[in-house]
Order: sequence, then structure tokens, then C-alpha cells
Amino acid sequence: GTYTKETLGYLKQFAGHVAGFITDVDQKRRDLDEPTVSALDSAEVFKAQIHTKGENASTLIYACAYADFMAIDRDQYEIVAVTGNSMGWYLTLAFGESLDKDGAFHLINTMGSMMKEEVIGGQVIYPLIEENWRLSSQRLREVEAIVQSIRSRPGHEVYDSIYLGGYRVWGANRPGLNALLKELPPIENYPFQLINHAAFHTPLLNETSAKAFARISSNLFEPPQYPLIDGRGHIWQPYSTSAEELYQYTLGHQVVEPYDFSKAITVALKEFIPDAIILLGPGSSLGGATAQILIENEWLGLKEKADFQQRQEKNPFILSMGRPEQRARVVSR
Repeated sequence: GTYTKETLGYLKQFAGHVAGFITDVDQKRRDLDEPTVSALDSAEVFKAQIHTKGENASTLIYACAYADFMAIDRDQYEIVAVTGNSMGWYLTLAFGESLDKDGAFHLINTMGSMMKEEVIGGQVIYPLIEENWRLSSQRLREVEAIVQSIRSRPGHEVYDSIYLGGYRVWGANRPGLNALLKELPPIENYPFQLINHAAFHTPLLNETSAKAFARISSNLFEPPQYPLIDGRGHIWQPYSTSAEELYQYTLGHQVVEPYDFSKAITVALKEFIPDAIILLGPGSSLGGATAQILIENEWLGLKEKADFQQRQEKNPFILSMGRPEQRARVVSR
């Protein structure tokens, strides 16, 4: 999920069953002289300049997602695999138990704090789908031509960053960002620059990757207890995973190469045949992108947005814990 104005108070509302965990995270934040997740969540007003900063947003999202993960009714749902998008990979490691609670906090808080002094580049998101949530081949060609033109200019660095269902995210330096925002054809609120986001999953973060290796030890990593699906669609199985390779991927490839959430979900569908996909909060920001991946694969016979909406009304396949009516299907009754 993503912590936004609409999710302010999420911990207060949904984290009562993990009060000890929240207390521990708060103390770790105090020890680092950083605002606690409880204080951030209890603020009277959401302030983008505070709540969306990496050093605050990352740990806030982790705390909310942990509360949701621990609320899943295990008598009703058997978890067969875990995956996530971008920072969600760190949560995947935590919930898949490749990291213990201390290790997960250290990884998430450290990676979220890498841009305290200066945010390197930025990210721009843009839709490649039509209103029915099917890929527009014509728009894809037009957009790729524009991006390639920008890349060819001196001083303009633009890289594919995230493949997000019907959306593409690029990471770029300032000249590249300005050109993308100016030259991509306006569609509703797009192109849109993601607030306080660096150029994640691009070579612009090579130095960040090197710093991460220096600050985070491989000793924190263990083989997972659940299968994990990463940003390449690779499955890390409990009995065949090398903890060292997982560490190298997490702080190396995952930081500086594109993250393919579309492939991760496609692999989850085809390799594990799940009865449902549960989206952890805060909020439900990945619902649309995940649905678009279902449609791209014509999973469950879904061919367009209307098909998905009808399915969700009758027997939802995607269960977003940020939506009250879907949350009620997931948590213990």
C-alpha cells in the first residue's frame, strides 16, 4: 500500500492486535531520533512534506502492512507465496521471514533513509492502457518513441523503472523528468511525478546500492519460510534459496534494475494458482494495477475492466485490506 492523506490513522484503527510490535518499532525510531510511527499516524493533519519522506513513509507502510498481514485469518487462508512492488520487496522479505523483526526494521528504515540529504532523480508514472484497461498498442508505440527521443539528448537520463500493470514508471534525472512531464501527451492527471520518490530501480542509484551493501550485513538474511516472488518474476523457494544470493539481489539488482511487478503477479498466478490475491494496506493503491495484470493474462476469463468489476461484485478475487468490505472477508471473524 501507500500511506496517504486518506490513510491517516490507519495504525490507530487496525493495529491494536499488534500493539507490542508497534511499541517496539516506535522505540527503535526514538533510538534513531526519528518520529515514531504512532506519532506520525496520530497527526491531526497529513503533511506530504513529512509523511511522504522516505525515512518516514517506508517504516509507516511497513507497520501498517505488518498489522494487516498478522490480521489475515489463517484458518480461512493458507498463504502460498508472497510478493510486492518496489519497496514492497522489503516487506516481502519481512513477511516471508527471510528477515526477523530487527533485520526487517533495519533494512526498511535504512533503505528508506538513504535520500535524507538529497533525493536522487525522480519517477514519472504514465498509463499505457485504454479505458477498458486493455493495453493500447498505439499509445505504447507513441510513448516509446517519445522516451527514446528524450534519451538521445545529451544530459537526459531516462530509464524504465517499474512495469506496473497498465502503467509504466520511469526513473530519470532532472532534465529527463522535465522532458517527460512536458512531452508525454496529457491524459487526465498524467504524466505525474511521484512525490518524494527517487529514481528507484535505475542505474542512477548505483551509489545508493554501494552504500546499502556497506550499511546492511548479509547476516540478516535467511532462506524464506514462504516462496517469495521478486521483481524479475524469480521464485525464491524455502529449501533452495541461498541467503547470500538473496542479499546480493536485494541490495544490488533490485536497486538499480527495473522492477517488473507485472511479471511478479503473472508468475504468482501461473505457478501458484491462488484462490485469491490479498493486498495489504495502507490503502488499496495496487488494486487497479493488479487487476490490469489479470486482464492482460485473461485470468479467470477477464478480458476488460467491466469483467473485473462484475467478478469483484459477485466473488472478489482481489481482496484489498484497505477496503472495508473486502477486509471483512480476510480477517478473523
